[in-house]
Amino acid sequence: MTTPAAPLVRAQKVHKSFGQVEVLRGIDLDVYSGDVLCIIGPSGSGKSTFLRCINHLEKIDSGLLMLDGKPIGYRRRGNTLRELKDRDLATFRSQVGMVFQHFNLFPHKTALQNITEGPIRVKGISPTAARAEAEQLLERVGLAKFGAKYPRQLSGGQQQRVAIARALAMHPKLLLFDEPTSALDPELVGEVLEVMRDLARDGMTMIVVTHEIGFAREAASNLIFMDEGIIIEQGDPREVISNPHHERTKAFLSAVL
Repeated sequence: MTTPAAPLVRAQKVHKSFGQVEVLRGIDLDVYSGDVLCIIGPSGSGKSTFLRCINHLEKIDSGLLMLDGKPIGYRRRGNTLRELKDRDLATFRSQVGMVFQHFNLFPHKTALQNITEGPIRVKGISPTAARAEAEQLLERVGLAKFGAKYPRQLSGGQQQRVAIARALAMHPKLLLFDEPTSALDPELVGEVLEVMRDLARDGMTMIVVTHEIGFAREAASNLIFMDEGIIIEQGDPREVISNPHHERTKAFLSAVL
């Protein structure tokens, strides 16, 4: 009998508050290598906060978050957890790529320089090797001729594709997308989603917070609907979208479809 693979990401009873507002109220979730998990839900439901906790941009208040069997942002010493130092945290974050809503590119660096910065500074890769891979990644996202362009010279969709290439340059185990198309003009959304579909077909493990229901139906292997800090419903994307069981899910989908 084959032993089931351990999850790449495991959340157990994760809680997070900002002041008196409890944003995450006991999230339990497993994500396995090769999964594409899409998280949908209304604004303020805790989706983006949960994503930021996975990258330790926010610290959870209680519960446990693990990546590849290790506590996220902490090192276990006996029965206690100690937060990683900055250098170790940077090494950890190199395993978890994050693509933000507003691109977060360095405005004073070219597309090529934005992609090579992490591999050179964090991983110690030679500039020559980093540049060669950056050029390959730009070609992969359809921007082979744009390496010398600065962010201000690129459209929003092009900037977001550079941001995806930058994340891929670190060879992450996991890619996080925080509403990657919500800041784009409608005609630019498709070019970013196509890159994401390509990554999904290649087996990249991804957690995507999105309002793009069509993308979730087509590309996701698992879909979660969150509201008020809890998981209301989850399952096969086509089943959840076509035949939601919870009244709150039905109301949300009827409003956005």
